[in-house]
Amino acid sequence: MTTSKVASMRDAIADLVRDGDTVAIEGFTHLIGFAAGHEIIRQRKRELTLARLTPDVIYDQMIAGGVATKLVFSWLGNPGVGGLGAIRRRIEGELPDQPLAVEEYSHFGMVGRYTAGAMNLPFFPLRSYFETDLPVANPLIRPIQSPYDDEHIYAVPPLRPDVAIVHAQRASASGDTQVWGLLGCQKEAAFAADRVIVVVEELVDEAVIRADPNRTIIPGLIVDAVVLEPWGAHPSYVQGAYDRDNRFYLDWDPITRDEAAVQAWLRAWVFDLDGRPAYIEKLGAERLASLKPGPAPSGSVDYGAYR
Repeated sequence: MTTSKVASMRDAIADLVRDGDTVAIEGFTHLIGFAAGHEIIRQRKRELTLARLTPDVIYDQMIAGGVATKLVFSWLGNPGVGGLGAIRRRIEGELPDQPLAVEEYSHFGMVGRYTAGAMNLPFFPLRSYFETDLPVANPLIRPIQSPYDDEHIYAVPPLRPDVAIVHAQRASASGDTQVWGLLGCQKEAAFAADRVIVVVEELVDEAVIRADPNRTIIPGLIVDAVVLEPWGAHPSYVQGAYDRDNRFYLDWDPITRDEAAVQAWLRAWVFDLDGRPAYIEKLGAERLASLKPGPAPSGSVDYGAYR
């Protein structure tokens, strides 16, 4: 028998995200956990360290919402549009009562950190910092000598989040989680973390998971909570479920440039709503319908029934 780990978003965030935690909301280009980030804002979590490859709009919103005091990241911006004004104002000291510490790596450096955390290694070696100024900006990126010859490379420390939050297409009630489309470092972040929340578009029977096991990137044994939250990655996309809402990212650019506009948006779209269903209702059926993709089924595979 398997144990159900299904929880509401409110309960999962309340139970598993604690003030002072290091929180990683991963997902590269698609499968970005906006609903989870909004619930963290809504519950007014505080003094978090936020870790993520490519912090984009969700971390801009969370930092504007006052949940974080530190950002661990590689490249940040509103992808394809511009900058992130809420983060920038805090880094540059425009809001001296809301400072934000930053710790910057390359994309590969962040992947290496998660990988080291997942493998319980003391560091991860990589070559990619030669002829860059990142080791000057971040003293945690350190040169090391190979134990086999005189070659020098760089090392980054492990990253072990207190909580990793992953959005996915589907999972079983026990937490076996399946993803298709573009993969980021969700698996590495989940294995590196102490606690794992999986947010999905669909809950499926264990038989569905077993019928296509290669899509399972996170096993239920490391998952603490499974949250069913359709449209929980909007405005990012979920391969096969809905498209990226490019209008949202364009609309965010003038909002993020003005702190008052950001706070007004948070009141209207986060604090004044009681969860993702209200957010989806506010978006409207026409907006949602415009984001639905047509069918593009993949080929089927016969794994064989072995007895």
